[in-house]
Amino acid sequence: MYLGDKRIVMPPEDAPIPKTRLNEKQLREFEDLLLAKRQELVGDVTTLTNEALRLSDGGGSVSHMPIHMADQGTDNWEQEFNIGLMEKERARILEIDDALDRIALGTYGVCMATHRPIKIARLRAKPWAKYGIEYARLREQGKV
Repeated sequence: MYLGDKRIVMPPEDAPIPKTRLNEKQLREFEDLLLAKRQELVGDVTTLTNEALRLSDGGGSVSHMPIHMADQGTDNWEQEFNIGLMEKERARILEIDDALDRIALGTYGVCMATHRPIKIARLRAKPWAKYGIEYARLREQGKV
């Protein structure tokens, strides 16, 4: 399999995932990053959930004034938007949990597809990454 002029060799499907080449200090750094991001996302999901619930109960207004259809449409759009964000953030939390599991198993920083080390720069940019950049690009292009 090729990405541009770079050949990507895939290990056999039943090959065990190799252990990480990261040292303890690096693993602690990434674990701290992941835990901080997870805590941030959990807070965001809680806020979005509260906002969606507020919109679904009419904004908490006790007024007996009729609600204009345009206002109701805006509230519905905001609620759906918030629900979409919640789903994305919950998915990211699951990715972070998977990365924390890989740290515990000693396979963090290893591409789950190619079994090659993931570059430190990629892990700093996306600490929950489970694929190296080359394989991730192939996935984005629909080639794998």
